[in-house]
Amino acid sequence: MTATAPSERRRAACPFTLAVCRDHTYAPRFLRLVRQASPRRLRAAARAALPFTEPESWLDVGTGDALFPEAAKEVFPYTAFDGLDPTHRVLHARVAERIEEAHVGQLTDPRITARLRTRYDVVSMLRHLELTPDPRAELRAALAVLRPGGHLVLELPNPRSAFALLFGVAWIPQSPHGHLHLLPLPALQEELRSQGCTIVATDRRTPHIPYDLAATTALVLNLLLGPVLALLGAPLVAVAWAIDLVLAPVLRLTPLSNAYRVIARKEPTGPAAPVTPAPRTAPTAPPAPA
Repeated sequence: MTATAPSERRRAACPFTLAVCRDHTYAPRFLRLVRQASPRRLRAAARAALPFTEPESWLDVGTGDALFPEAAKEVFPYTAFDGLDPTHRVLHARVAERIEEAHVGQLTDPRITARLRTRYDVVSMLRHLELTPDPRAELRAALAVLRPGGHLVLELPNPRSAFALLFGVAWIPQSPHGHLHLLPLPALQEELRSQGCTIVATDRRTPHIPYDLAATTALVLNLLLGPVLALLGAPLVAVAWAIDLVLAPVLRLTPLSNAYRVIARKEPTGPAAPVTPAPRTAPTAPPAPA
């Protein structure tokens, strides 16, 4: 089966976006470079939360095969990790014991939000928020399942990065088949504060992923030569990736890296009251079609 990209349509009111938003669900294979992460980088993302919390429970949203919870267990061995994903990959991750509970669906689904309300000390969204139709609603749902005083860990592409400014629409996240939303760091911080959060940490350096030149080269070759002949350009892509790796240590020392991380704390509202978390349940999945 082949995937085709639906036509784009601009939105009149699009929260946070740098320029315009696009409605589509098609994601080309070049974006896999963005979403792949080494265990070392995943452990670093988990380690960033160490100074702020000793969580009993952690929900990873958009977890896919639950590679992040698997790596984060090395940093937080006594934390119960759950995963939520719109695909059934999360159920296979539960069978592989990478997570304790698997939930299939969207966090903004009222049934899922109600079932998970105030259950978690940490909610993570790594390279997820920019892919959602409504980031503001996604943040509200994430805060709903957090306990008061809990922490939200976010990683997103940086639309003010060096390569974003250099390549423009040829930069993969800004390409016609890129992310639904590009959220500048100041806009995300403002939204988090408006929803009652305190920003406890930001990092525009270490989340950098060395892929920009390689992915852009592969995309251009595909557009010029087609998907079959573009394979002949594999050596060129390999050279571009080598340059990415060489430049990565330099870019990580500047605010112009291609990703950033934000850790925010959900502040209690009103008088303190005991919180009764929802009971832990068996893995959930959408009801089978009639």
